[in-house]
Amino acid sequence: MSTPRTDALSRLQGTGRFALELEAVSRHFGALVALADINLTVQAGERRAVLGSNGAGKTTLFNAITGDFPPTTGRVRLFGEDVTELPVHERIRRGLRRTYQISLLFDGLSVIENIYLACRGVGRRRFSLRRPTPSDSAMQLAETLLEAVHLDAARGLQVATLSHGQQRQLEIALALAGAPRLILFDEPAAGLSPAERAELVEILQALPEHIGYIIIEHDMDVALRVAERVTMLHNGRIFKEGTPEEIENDPEVQELYLGQGQEAGHG
Repeated sequence: MSTPRTDALSRLQGTGRFALELEAVSRHFGALVALADINLTVQAGERRAVLGSNGAGKTTLFNAITGDFPPTTGRVRLFGEDVTELPVHERIRRGLRRTYQISLLFDGLSVIENIYLACRGVGRRRFSLRRPTPSDSAMQLAETLLEAVHLDAARGLQVATLSHGQQRQLEIALALAGAPRLILFDEPAAGLSPAERAELVEILQALPEHIGYIIIEHDMDVALRVAERVTMLHNGRIFKEGTPEEIENDPEVQELYLGQGQEAGHG
């Protein structure tokens, strides 16, 4: 069935440009093969979930994409450009963003100050010492992002006082600063209550259509609700790919996933 979301995605995909292309990507740590010959394409504007048990290679995959731990072999392309040899900050300049399993926030600052600094940091006047004014474009963007992640009521609160779920919401706001084109979400639902997970799903589903993302998640229910395509990793290799319905109903996926459990941990 055609929907406004799928129609918009089709228009983006019709440009012929992939947001992300991984070509025979492998990552070795000494004798340990963490990723083996990964071939993966993600369309512009696509929402992809990457699932797998602990040790499947999920976080290593993200590190290869961002450049934190570049591939041992293979190529990484962002929007058609080979970025395999580029450092992290150059990939960020090209529209890539990432959240982490461990929060990276300024605990002593307020919510709006955190978001403002993120918006300021990707702007032309990031080194200016002037205080922000109501007409400051970075502050205006910060206010928009504050609303997008449902933190209006927490605007002036110190980050250290926020709940774990609110800190996760704030991380999404920081990732949205500076016109990202592809965001990597690293287990955003980890440690959230059922109510917080529901709010997370609502936030992700409401993101602008042109922003694609890849989400690593142990909570299969969350992942399948926010993704259009799913890639299943096992022992550093792609095990299955398909729609959320295909993955959820696949007997081999059920045996692997349920057999090893959905405990939290590093991928």
